[in-house]
Order: sequence, then structure tokens, then C-alpha cells
Amino acid sequence: MHEHEHEHDHDHAHHCHPHSHEHTGDKPMSPEEVLALLNYMLDHNRHHADELHDICHVLEDEGKAEAAAALAEALHAFDHGNDKLEKALELAKQA
Repeated sequence: MHEHEHEHDHDHAHHCHPHSHEHTGDKPMSPEEVLALLNYMLDHNRHHADELHDICHVLEDEGKAEAAAALAEALHAFDHGNDKLEKALELAKQA
């Protein structure tokens, strides 16, 4: 599997989709809770990415090159999403 070092330009809207939240007795998350949850999710996703990377190598070793290539492509997108999540976390830390 190969590491990718490059930037992506996307024309996607960079806004959350409009949606409503119904809070039934739950109070909104505090800023500290938001940061803690984003940090947890980023660490959790990176752990899963590491596991998927290992699976990619197993597939390669088993001669399942097409499956490994598909997983490598998925991992690339997963890593890209994690980069965006990290950016969101860093921006959320700024008061």
C-alpha cells in the first residue's frame, strides 16, 4: 500500500446540512464536551484507519489485489475525512 501526500480541491459546500434537533430534556453540549467528543472521534477514527491498513496488507499477502486496492482507495478517503475532522477540531479550539 502506498502513502499519499497531496492536497485535494473540492467544490462541495463546506457547511453542515440544515437540520433540526429535538432535545427532549437534554441540554446542549458545552464547548468542552464538543471538543472532547471531536477529539475522541478523531482518535477513534485513526485507530480504525490503522486496523484497516493492516487488513489491506493481509489482503495483499493473500493475493487479493483487487480487494486490497479497493480498501486502499477507501482508506485514502477515510484519511481525507480524518484530516477534515482534525481541521474542524483545531478551528473549534479557537475561541
